[in-house]
Amino acid sequence: MWPWGHLAVGYLLYTAFVHLRSRRAPDGYATVALAFGTQFPDLVDKPLAWTFGLIPNGRSLAHSLLSAAVVIAVVHALLRRFDRPAVATAFAIGYLSHLLGDALYPALTGDFYSLGFLAWPVVPAVEYATEPSFAAHLRGLSLSSFVAVEGLLALVVFGVWAYDGAPGLRVVAAIPRWVGRKLSV
Repeated sequence: MWPWGHLAVGYLLYTAFVHLRSRRAPDGYATVALAFGTQFPDLVDKPLAWTFGLIPNGRSLAHSLLSAAVVIAVVHALLRRFDRPAVATAFAIGYLSHLLGDALYPALTGDFYSLGFLAWPVVPAVEYATEPSFAAHLRGLSLSSFVAVEGLLALVVFGVWAYDGAPGLRVVAAIPRWVGRKLSV
């Protein structure tokens, strides 16, 4: 799944969770944590595998449910100390939705071997046919039905996010000002 697909699936799951639980739109900080969580496994695994060759492939260490459990527990413990459990929950939903998104296609097609990443390192690393590099994956990007569905889903979710009041936009927009203040001190 491409980054926009992970973000779309994560936001749909999270906004449904928040609306059902508290009958309100998601909070800005939590939405930023959710967005980060939806990308986290790829931000860890792709560079470690493709750039540095430290792990077997781009779906291993951070794509494992074992690692996810540890990372989510640590994030929850840290954010609980700052009285931000909703932010930790949002990150967890984003992280787990990423794994769900990557597992969906192999599960639907019956390619259970390709689900091995969920249990790495207990299960050996999956051997992928694609070249392990960012450039190779971008070259392989085509308007296939799966990519088109992800793009359409992202557009629909953009509308849902806008309807929710664009949570997280103010938080992200404030980052350059915050960095500028920190650097000028």
